[in-house]
Amino acid sequence: MKIKLFFIVLIVFISSCLLSKDPDSVNVKFIVYSENVESGETIYIAGSHPKLGGWRADGFKLTKSEENEWIGKLTFLKNISIEFKLTKGSWDKEALNEKKQIPKNHVLKLSSDTTFEITVEKWSDDVESLTRFHGQITGTVHYHRNLTFEKLLPRDVLVWLPPGYDENPNKHYPVLYMHDGQNLFDPSTSSFGVDWQMDETADSLITQGIIEPLIIVGINNTRHRGPEYSYNDTGKSYMRFIVDELKPMIDETYRTLPGRENTAVAGSSMGGLISFVIAWNYPEVFSKSACFSPAFAVPKRDFYIEEFHNDESPKKDITFYIDNGGIALEAALQPGIDRMIELLQVKGYEVNKDLFFYFDKEAQHTEAAWAERAWRPLKIFFGK
Repeated sequence: MKIKLFFIVLIVFISSCLLSKDPDSVNVKFIVYSENVESGETIYIAGSHPKLGGWRADGFKLTKSEENEWIGKLTFLKNISIEFKLTKGSWDKEALNEKKQIPKNHVLKLSSDTTFEITVEKWSDDVESLTRFHGQITGTVHYHRNLTFEKLLPRDVLVWLPPGYDENPNKHYPVLYMHDGQNLFDPSTSSFGVDWQMDETADSLITQGIIEPLIIVGINNTRHRGPEYSYNDTGKSYMRFIVDELKPMIDETYRTLPGRENTAVAGSSMGGLISFVIAWNYPEVFSKSACFSPAFAVPKRDFYIEEFHNDESPKKDITFYIDNGGIALEAALQPGIDRMIELLQVKGYEVNKDLFFYFDKEAQHTEAAWAERAWRPLKIFFGK
C-alpha cells in the first residue's frame, strides 16, 4: 500500500513538473475559422517573430482540427509584442477584413497566456475585383538586372527618373539611394502588396515645386537581407558595392550631380540601420541619411549602439533624419533610437538643424506607415 501511494505521489509530482512552464514565457493559441479554404490548402500565420517565419508568407502552419477550423500553439517570451497576418501560404492568398480589404497587421502584447480567435470570410484570391496593390508605377523606372559584387548575391536595381528628365537634356539631378528596392515603386513586387509610393510622393512634391527634382535608386534586397544590412563583413561588402560599383555606374549612365552634397541614402528597419552606417563610414560620398524605424538595437541585441559609442570620430558633415512609430516592434526599437540620438547630440548634432526626429505613436512597422512619412526627409534633404 505504501509503495502504491509512493508511486501515485511520484506520478503527480512528475506531472506537475511537466505541466509547469517558464514564468517568463506565455502561451499563444491561434484559432482561425474559415469556410473558403479549398481541399489541400492550409492556413498560416506570417509575422514579425522568427517563430512566425519573419514575415515569410508560410511562416507558421496551422493544423486543421475539424471542419472550417485551424489551430496552432506557440510559446513566446513574456511582455513582447508580435505582429502578424493570415495567409494560405502566399501573399496573393491573404486574409481580408470584413470590408474585403487587406487589413493592417494584427498586434498582440503578450503579458499573459492568450487566445487569438478570428473568422475569415474572404481571402484575396477569392475576390476578383480586389485591388490588392495600392498605387501604381508613376513616371519612368529603368531596370538594371542581376548586378553582382564580391561575396554578395546578384540583385536588380531600379532607377526612378523625375518628371522632365528627358525634356531637359542639360539638367543634372541629386540622387537618393534606397534599400529594399522591391518595395519602393511597384506594389506588385512589394513584399506585402503595399509599396512606399516613392514615385507618387516624389512626383507630387516636384510638381508642386516643394522639392528639387531628384533621381531615386532602389537597390533590391536578397535572401541575405539581414547580414547585408548589418555592420559585419557582409554589410561592409554591401556598402562597398554601393560606393565602388553602383554609384559610379549610376553617375556614368544618368545625368547626376555626383558630389556628396547631392547624394543621400535611406531605408527602413535594418535598411534604416545600414543607411546610418554607410553615411557615417562614407561621409565623402553621402551627406544625408534617412533612417525610418532604424534597428540600432532591440531588446537583448545591440546592432550598432556600442560600436558607435566607441567610435571616437568627431562630428561629420551629415544631416540625419530618424523617425519611428509607437506600436509593437516600433516600441521595441525606440530605446535604441533614443540612445543613438543622445550619442549624436554628444558629438555636436543639433535637433532640427542637422538632426531631425519624427515620432508617430500610431504607426506600425510597415511599408504603408513608411509611405506616409516618406515626404518628410525628401522635403528636408531636397526642399526648395
